[in-house]
Amino acid sequence: MVADLFSHVSHWVFDLDNTLYPPRVRLFDQIEVRMTNWVMDELGVDQAEADRLRQKYWREHGTTLAGLMREHGVDPGPYLHDVHDISFDALEPDHDLASHITNLPGRKIVYTNGSAPYAEQVLAARGLSGLFDAIYGVEHADFHPKPDRAAFDAVFARDGVKPDVAAMFEDDPRNLAVPHELGMKTVHVAPTPEPADHIHHHTDDLTAFLERLVK
Repeated sequence: MVADLFSHVSHWVFDLDNTLYPPRVRLFDQIEVRMTNWVMDELGVDQAEADRLRQKYWREHGTTLAGLMREHGVDPGPYLHDVHDISFDALEPDHDLASHITNLPGRKIVYTNGSAPYAEQVLAARGLSGLFDAIYGVEHADFHPKPDRAAFDAVFARDGVKPDVAAMFEDDPRNLAVPHELGMKTVHVAPTPEPADHIHHHTDDLTAFLERLVK
């Protein structure tokens, strides 16, 4: 049984976007529009070039912000505030998910490449406020993004994550490579599986997967 494979886990690490809410709500579409507009204004380029750079930096640096910081010296503070100024109306509370997270044994944290204040707003809209022991954003990793090893090292050291008794839930398969290397259980949360040696499990329904772990 799947539950037996997680019986040793006492530290649960959850990504935020498209992990603690289903990607079908397309919340990140709003953020991508704001990122493109921000790049247009900051770098003085047109929309097509801003879109190209946004995607290029995501592929090459892990996040658009990381590329902007490394290649243009962008101040991350105003950027993070602006791109996360979105509507959360598309999100709905998930009481079953809240119950299953509550029932997980041990410490539970959220770790996102977004900002912690943004994460708190998402959790509130999902009915998940107060369920996690800590919430970490990219600012807690000195603005190093997942999948960089330095990002995981910073956040895991801050929280005291012990990889041999930890599990990571994440929608971006790139961001599970380091957790796997460290010895964590890895769960890819996405509509479509992407088989890889660093992915132990896949689910397209986090609520149903966690239900199997806490029964």
